[in-house]
Amino acid sequence: MYAVVLLVCCSWVALLCPSVQAYENLALKKPAWQSSTEMSYNGAELAVDGLYTDLSWDGGQCAWSVGGQTTAEWGVDLGGVKYIHHVFIQYATDNWVWDEYNGYTGYFLGFSVYISNTTNKEDGVLCFRDTIYTRATIPNPVNITCPYHGRYVIYYNNRTHPPYPEGYSYDVYIELCEVEVYGCPTPGRYGENCSLLCPENCHCDVIDKTCVECVPGYKGHLCYEECGGHTYGLECKQSCGNCSGGVQCDHETGSCPKGCDAGLYGDKCDLECGGHTYGLGCKQSCGNCSGGVQCDHVTGTCPNGCVAGMSGDKCDLECDGHTYGLGCKQSCGNCSGGVQCDHVTGICPNGCVAGMSRDKCDLECGGHTYGLGCKQSCGNCSGGVQCDHVTGICPNGCVAGMSGDKCDLECGGHTYGLGCNQSCGNCSGGVQCDHVTGICPNGCVAGMSGDKCDLECGGHTYGLECKQSCGNCSGGVQCDHVTGSCPKGCDAGLYGDKCDLECGGHTYGLGCKQSCGNCSGGVQCDLVTGICPNGCVAGMSGEKCDLECAGRTYGVECKQSCGNCSGGVQCDHVTGNCPNGCDAGMYGDRCDLECGGHTYGLGCNQSCGKCSGGVQCDHVTGICPNGCDAGLYGDKCDLECGGHTYGLGCKQSCGNCSGGVQCDHVTGICPNGCVAGMSGDKCDLECAGHTYGVECKQSCGNCSGGVQCDHVTGNCPNGCDAGMYGDRCDLECAGHTYGVECKQSCGNCSGGVQCDHVTGKCPNGCDAGMYGERCDLACGSYKYGVECKEVCGNCSNGIPCHHVDGSCPSGCDAGAYGVTCKESCGNCSNRDTCNDVDGSCPYGCDVGVYGKTCDKACQSGRYSISCAKACGQNCQGCNRFNGVCEFGCQPGWTGTFCEKRKVFAMTMKTSRFLLNWWIFNRSSTELFS
Repeated sequence: MYAVVLLVCCSWVALLCPSVQAYENLALKKPAWQSSTEMSYNGAELAVDGLYTDLSWDGGQCAWSVGGQTTAEWGVDLGGVKYIHHVFIQYATDNWVWDEYNGYTGYFLGFSVYISNTTNKEDGVLCFRDTIYTRATIPNPVNITCPYHGRYVIYYNNRTHPPYPEGYSYDVYIELCEVEVYGCPTPGRYGENCSLLCPENCHCDVIDKTCVECVPGYKGHLCYEECGGHTYGLECKQSCGNCSGGVQCDHETGSCPKGCDAGLYGDKCDLECGGHTYGLGCKQSCGNCSGGVQCDHVTGTCPNGCVAGMSGDKCDLECDGHTYGLGCKQSCGNCSGGVQCDHVTGICPNGCVAGMSRDKCDLECGGHTYGLGCKQSCGNCSGGVQCDHVTGICPNGCVAGMSGDKCDLECGGHTYGLGCNQSCGNCSGGVQCDHVTGICPNGCVAGMSGDKCDLECGGHTYGLECKQSCGNCSGGVQCDHVTGSCPKGCDAGLYGDKCDLECGGHTYGLGCKQSCGNCSGGVQCDLVTGICPNGCVAGMSGEKCDLECAGRTYGVECKQSCGNCSGGVQCDHVTGNCPNGCDAGMYGDRCDLECGGHTYGLGCNQSCGKCSGGVQCDHVTGICPNGCDAGLYGDKCDLECGGHTYGLGCKQSCGNCSGGVQCDHVTGICPNGCVAGMSGDKCDLECAGHTYGVECKQSCGNCSGGVQCDHVTGNCPNGCDAGMYGDRCDLECAGHTYGVECKQSCGNCSGGVQCDHVTGKCPNGCDAGMYGERCDLACGSYKYGVECKEVCGNCSNGIPCHHVDGSCPSGCDAGAYGVTCKESCGNCSNRDTCNDVDGSCPYGCDVGVYGKTCDKACQSGRYSISCAKACGQNCQGCNRFNGVCEFGCQPGWTGTFCEKRKVFAMTMKTSRFLLNWWIFNRSSTELFS
């Protein structure tokens, strides 16, 4: 950094160095702030509005703070980091002469200027601090050389550490009428025109490119050297963290390229692992350290031991080996499955082994329980003793009615008593008898009696409680005591298991096994003999009505005859119907009717077609006696015309039907239209009238000579009309072609559109630089552009410009510049010719003008060559060529350049400032004594 800042070029006559004026005012109309504001028209922004012709507090051009303060600060935001050359400050004068008698000098003394990258001046660099000036010597305006880079320029003054030198005010104000910050608007440049590039990685001096400061990550005189030695950032003053493998961190950001050493994390590896993690990348978890403290971020070791239930250096091992608690020093009981108890509480997670209880499984089962969770009961042990707590076995046997090792099973299997050694009878429902007494609780099963249900029924009884009687068994034997069934069958005419039912269902005799036929009225035959009492149903005969009618008879008493059944078989004995149909030519249930309705043959199921005149065919053979209707043929007229024929006798031919299908056999019409190229109901006409294809619905193109295209394919036999192409001549020329066979090329139509396919004309005009109906001619006669309407500029040696963009191939004539040489040079120094590309003047501008092309009149307050000089400080606006104050002087001054002080009468404003001056030059003791 620079250690010395020069306050230059300003005295009572504001002598500004011409060389600094080529820099740009970076502060103009930028956002500004101040520590306080006196009035609404004294805002901080007035110090950067470019106006300072009225230097009074109430003139609306000066920033002004509240008085009586010990500190005052004003700043401007340049909108980004800029390379600054110098700062221009115009302090308020109330339009009085600036000398030791001006009351504002005491408030200006002791001021400082800072350059910072934040709004805090302490974060920046002190550019200038006044320690040498007096009221008589402090200049106004003042230029401060300040070759630094930064975003904020801060003006500061204070009266916080008295005593102060003679002439200093007791408090401070912001009384700034203008602050201009000159420098390069683009970072990384220097020189009067900010046109030169600083060395790489360097914030250079805006004048001579010396590196004032290196960008973060670089060091050295020319900022070529990257930070090393585990440093990074601005001036290499920041230390890297612990990068993995001890490598250097990124010299700009400090980030570690290959990660961090164990126990550290973050881009810069400067953060220790936390959150109970450690090791490389903090990806390893450490156990539960005592007191919840963090384990060692590198090794994972817990400094004060482990929480209950954990062990190991890192407290990441749960207690095992049937231990738990602090230090794993407590033993736990017998957990189910031999699993480890809870490492903290000692509780068994899945319960206890059989015979043990409580959370830690350290208590044997009691109270006549045993097994897992002591949830099983061990029954009634003999003498009431406790069963084994694990197996539930009774040591001395069981009480009466109980069995099993655990005496928890009542006697079953129809046993009871001590040791379940006694048998009981058949209890109702198959239930167990009382396991102690053997009594059946709900009575006996069918066929049994007695308390223990061990006696069978007798005396022709059976069933529940032996209360049911059994029927007439063959031979008079006892029925079954349970079911009542007869063991040797029933008497004749009776049936059923118990022989208590008479024969029915047209049966009779022993076991009701003989059938008695179909009795008239459906009555039952005699249950012993089988005779029908009232005769037989229709179709049956005999005493027992068990014989069907025969001899081609049927019906009641077999008195009706049946017709001609197929094959001469017997008709149905009841209805007379023929079972296998009729002889050929006959129909009806009894085969007594001839076929009709154009049918014939067996069952009249065959059709005999349409006989001529609509007559019936022969009912047996189906032959038509007088021939067939139109469209049919064959003896029976049951075949339609085929082979593309139709009509009477199938003697007429039909055309080409679509898909090769047969035309209508009567009319000859094609049902689905015609094959391609044919038309008409019968598809016997070729397409015409410039049509072709299916149904002649496709139009063919413009065939040469207007001839008909092929009626099937649409192809033109002799080629196409002009502008058309393709087999069918239905495609217009494209691809910038036109004419016969599209063999002619058209020019460059505007927008790249296709020219007219017949004539080649462009519909919307031509591309820039082209003309003619077909846009195939380039502009000439010093014209260019769209429709050749643009006139070429002043090209060197009168050479024509480019016909498309108007550019001059060999540059411009003297006095012109730009791509098309249509721009005129400004007022270059010594009437030099400007650069023919950008219009810049190689040796600067003439008097009264400035700018890159020397075409801008001097701004207010500037004059001379390239506007390098400032008007006199007391001038209200000078002539831009010679500096003469042609708009008058500031109050109190006169002369051509407003250099002479004018004697003037005392005014109220003057008297107020004289009073201020007197107050500033008196001590507080003098004022208040």
